[in-house]
Amino acid sequence: MELYLIRHGIAEDKGLGIKDEERSLTKEGRQKTEKVAQKLVKLGLSFDLILTSPLVRARQTADILIAEKLSSQLEESSHLAHDGQISNWLKDWLEPRNYSQNTQLALVGHEPDLTNWAEIFLWGEVKENLVLKKAGMIGIKLPETGSPLGRSQMFWLTQPKYLL
Repeated sequence: MELYLIRHGIAEDKGLGIKDEERSLTKEGRQKTEKVAQKLVKLGLSFDLILTSPLVRARQTADILIAEKLSSQLEESSHLAHDGQISNWLKDWLEPRNYSQNTQLALVGHEPDLTNWAEIFLWGEVKENLVLKKAGMIGIKLPETGSPLGRSQMFWLTQPKYLL
């Protein structure tokens, strides 16, 4: 199984009197995210499902991916909101669904959670070595059997400027 961890696009600044969970993508954030999504389509990428944080900026990012036809299926998961625990997501969401090994899932969320999850998949612990820019993506291949924690492989790390 392949997981694509996608950080939301550029959003409104914190501290503008807007609740964090209600911060939207900026005009620039929407435009850059659309261009990144269009490039992913040109590269032949598609997802069986896009799973998104319920926060507005992540949901808007996921909606752009859907609009560009990168997937026809979209679901929200509170596990992808800030401070979501990878162990809870695995136990409550991934394991019960028993996906095939050919499945490609996109997870749209936030920092530092996405890089923390990627590092736990790769090394079994957070090392704070990976950097994921807004509208950037990390691809992780999960092993066919057993726990994916500390046993997965990274096959993609792209900053958005390389896709624009």
